[in-house]
Amino acid sequence: MTHNRITTEPGQSVFEQLGRDTLLRAALRSGVAFPYECNSGGCGSCKFELLDGEVENLWPLAPGLTERDKRKGLLLGCQCIATTDLRIKVRTGSESTPSIKPKRLRARLTAINEVTHDIREFRFVSVEGADFFAGHYAMLQIPGVDTPRAYSMSNVGNDRGKWDFQIRRVANGAATEQLFNHLQLGEEIEIDGPYGLATLRPDVTRDIVCVAGGSGLAPMVSIARGAAQSGMLETRQLHFFYGGRTASDICGDTFLRQLPGYGERIHFHPVVSLPGDDAGTRWNGETGFVHELVRRVFDTTLPNFEFYFAGPPPMTQTLQQMLMVDYRVPFEQIHFDRFF
Repeated sequence: MTHNRITTEPGQSVFEQLGRDTLLRAALRSGVAFPYECNSGGCGSCKFELLDGEVENLWPLAPGLTERDKRKGLLLGCQCIATTDLRIKVRTGSESTPSIKPKRLRARLTAINEVTHDIREFRFVSVEGADFFAGHYAMLQIPGVDTPRAYSMSNVGNDRGKWDFQIRRVANGAATEQLFNHLQLGEEIEIDGPYGLATLRPDVTRDIVCVAGGSGLAPMVSIARGAAQSGMLETRQLHFFYGGRTASDICGDTFLRQLPGYGERIHFHPVVSLPGDDAGTRWNGETGFVHELVRRVFDTTLPNFEFYFAGPPPMTQTLQQMLMVDYRVPFEQIHFDRFF
């Protein structure tokens, strides 16, 4: 296995990259606060400048780099593998320091459960414990898929090695094609994690708002479960908003009902944007986009809450803008990881 030594400037952090690890993951495994969010080439948070040495660029056309970035010679830490010792310039910060150093492990598929017409729960078990916080995600190396994919855990960390994922089928998606149609019970995959910055803040005393849409279900269920398990909901309220296109997309309530305090301290708010598109299911609930329902429910009291959200980029971008621009919710009360 090859070893390459990476030195960052400013700050002079030094770490080793082993084998085919990317610069980003090698840094996080060493406890270095390399900035990132999606880990997949989409967000651009892990940009760096190569000062000395050579790298293999896995995805030169990754959307996380603008044309201006490319002209400046910037690269993405999540898409580069060192082929020599390196000296790089990257803006590290304490907010990116990994709360748990990620590691790779093997895990066996033990169960598949239907959640909706296009979301399934995949349950894996590893020999080692599942060490992560509510809201974390992992990179899954799925047989038959060239590159790892990022999926959030829906359960909470545990010493029994249980890793649960609620995954939405993507049209023509290589990873979900393998997961939904080919991966068999008993087969193994590699799980690399945990990653992510939008984890539960147990010390915050504000009431909690979770907002999810589509594939954002899993991390918000994890946040709700973590809040219940930690005892946070003995003194706080949790409001869980879920937005879908049609009634058949709505989910989450089943998992929340399993938690103590449902209906008293845990409140479920579903909303459908296109109720007329689902002829087979009648919808009598709230309609519109999920951020609009959040506004209707809380309006001027929005700055009083701690927000966690996950879902399609248009949803997360619109919600962030509404909270920060329209209602002046402080940035430190808003938690989400950008995925594209």
